[in-house]
Amino acid sequence: MSDQLGFQFRPPERRVWTVRALVSAVRSHIEREYSDCWVEGEISNLRIPDSGHLYFTLKEESSQIRVVMFRSSAKLLRFRPENGLHVTVRGRITVYEERGELQISAEFMEPKGAGALQLAFEQLKARLQAEGLFDASRKKPIPPLPQRIGIITSPQGAALRDILNILARRHHSASVLIYPAQVQGDAAPGEVMAGLRHFNQEIQRPESRFRAVEVIIIARGGGSVEDLACFNHERLARSVANSKLPVISAIGHETDFTIVDFVADLRAPTPSAAAELVIRSRQEIEAQAEDLYRRLERAVRYRLLMARQDLTERAQHGAFARMMDGIHRRQQKADEQRFRLEKAERQLLDRFHRRCESTIAAIRHYDARRRLAAVRQGLQAQVANLAAAAHTRLLELRGALDRQTASLEALSPVAILNRGYAIVFDASGQLVKDAARLNAGEEVSARLARGRIRARVTATEPNESESK
Repeated sequence: MSDQLGFQFRPPERRVWTVRALVSAVRSHIEREYSDCWVEGEISNLRIPDSGHLYFTLKEESSQIRVVMFRSSAKLLRFRPENGLHVTVRGRITVYEERGELQISAEFMEPKGAGALQLAFEQLKARLQAEGLFDASRKKPIPPLPQRIGIITSPQGAALRDILNILARRHHSASVLIYPAQVQGDAAPGEVMAGLRHFNQEIQRPESRFRAVEVIIIARGGGSVEDLACFNHERLARSVANSKLPVISAIGHETDFTIVDFVADLRAPTPSAAAELVIRSRQEIEAQAEDLYRRLERAVRYRLLMARQDLTERAQHGAFARMMDGIHRRQQKADEQRFRLEKAERQLLDRFHRRCESTIAAIRHYDARRRLAAVRQGLQAQVANLAAAAHTRLLELRGALDRQTASLEALSPVAILNRGYAIVFDASGQLVKDAARLNAGEEVSARLARGRIRARVTATEPNESESK
């Protein structure tokens, strides 16, 4: 096109995008600009499939955005996401290419308002309480004087020293088995559960049953809420609840409460108090046993005296002889009834035996083995036919494949190179077809049938036909 003055106008060149290319370009731009964002809103449409990933929508009054949190990040959450919960999410903004939708790939999430640890504590407490794991009816009694006590704690902690000192003072003959475990951090729940499994497995082994512990103490000294958070672990709480041995929790100070305290069979305010609760002093038990022995001895002597006097009076009365005669007659009648019952039982068993024999004879008449042999023979013939057909088909396909492979090898550029030819490329990697494109001193590379070479041009010569 041209105007009256003769100027030429060219319309702008159109650039046509494919859908995938456009979405990919937008995604790359957004991920560069919004690689680390904090977004807050309300959770809705929460879905948690078997894969462990979290899919939900983060919304406010008039806007919403989809969020995905993959399992590797979701398993680190300290609380359980729920619809309606107001949260703050950190992650990168991206585009889901399959639907062309904007979404957040979240790496961290925390509830807004209440702390994540406290919210996780309340959620887990409510769920386990609804299942009945806190009920007093399921608590196992603590043995009053255990001879073997298992302790799960840190060997370097002060809690262990306090427990051992009190046990040595109050009952030095009790033996203590210590299972070393971390009592702080992410690895603590797994190690404490391993200790519970170890002590519970010992009671199931016949060779170690007499040296297995009778009660378990889980001990840890005081600390912050974050330090004690490992004892709010759901799997650890269920392991304590499922323990066949009674468990005493001695975690933190008297004002500290964890989920393990609620499911344990007994909660001690401190590790020292746990040692006092698990075992009573030897002097107290010996004094109580001596008092019970004296009271029992007096009671037995009094009862024997009264019974001897009563028996003497009854033996001298005529009614006693008549009573014994009646007892003897009833005993004889009971023996006769027993004889009749045994005879009826034998007759009933004989009839049942005869019925079983007739039934077995009828079943033998219909021998299923012959039918199974015929079915097996037909099945084997069909399998042989199928194998032969498959072998023939494979031979046909292999012949066709060999022919096509030979055709491809005949057309392959590598076959041409094997005849001594080479393909030359300039320094920028472009194929060289004309020697006039190269200048002396330029570097070139050549592809041979086996390998490559690099060289430098010393001179170029035109074809004889071109020079003429």
